[in-house]
Amino acid sequence: MDKREKSLYALAGALAGFANGLLGAGGGLALVPILLGPMKLPPKEAFATSVFIMTPICALSAALYWVQGRASLGLAAPFLLGGLAGGLACGKLYGRVSALWLGRIFGLLMLYGGIRCFF
Repeated sequence: MDKREKSLYALAGALAGFANGLLGAGGGLALVPILLGPMKLPPKEAFATSVFIMTPICALSAALYWVQGRASLGLAAPFLLGGLAGGLACGKLYGRVSALWLGRIFGLLMLYGGIRCFF
């Protein structure tokens, strides 16, 4: 990996962190195209790597929100429990879902999120 590529990937990481910190989500939307495009990762590896990258970024943002009094652990707890269950279930099913369907699901979520932002 040359210096230019490292700079591009660091910029993508910064964009992912910015999106996550400002919007509370969306960092993976910045990462997946970079992982699929210039890095040429296979789709399944790109989606999984994106989650792996976003985990510490999300933890940092969540800690900052909580310390600043902007997030409620009590309110978040039921979502966390459901999210952990869903993450565990889908993590185990991940190998059974084709790359084509992962891309379609990702695209539909992006489309839904974009439409919800406008209406």
